Amino acid sequence: MRRFLLYWFPVLLWMGVIFFLSTDMGSAAHTSRILEPLLRWLKPNISAAALEQAHFLVRKGGHLSEYALLAILWWRVLMHVHAEGVVRSAWFCALIALLIATAYAATDEYHQTFVASRGASVHDVMIDSCGALLGVVLVLLWHAWRIRLARRA
Repeated sequence: MRRFLLYWFPVLLWMGVIFFLSTDMGSAAHTSRILEPLLRWLKPNISAAALEQAHFLVRKGGHLSEYALLAILWWRVLMHVHAEGVVRSAWFCALIALLIATAYAATDEYHQTFVASRGASVHDVMIDSCGALLGVVLVLLWHAWRIRLARRA
């Protein structure tokens, strides 16, 4: 049970969050209700075009970051939860985490075809995949840094 809570629960919870954000609650209409007043408060004279561009960038940045975190969480599961005696390389786990996150991105976009206020986009899958790639690159750099530190000690 401890292993589940420590490794599996975070990745499954994050996948649930992503699924929830793919519903109407994560639509552009809903996110603009939060973002636009915030931007108008920060910059009262912001133009409509700048508001639209900022909204677009925040939404795409959300795609990038949510899938970077998903890939990192999957890497963590794959590195630590494995069959007794099986040693997996960090690179292999990164590749599998990238593939899982990309597959989830594709199914997430498919899920959005069933939501009236959402739509599927191949571009979003590509952004999500780039986010997952960013996540595995960051985690591999962090892993290499930790190994280097351990060798020095």
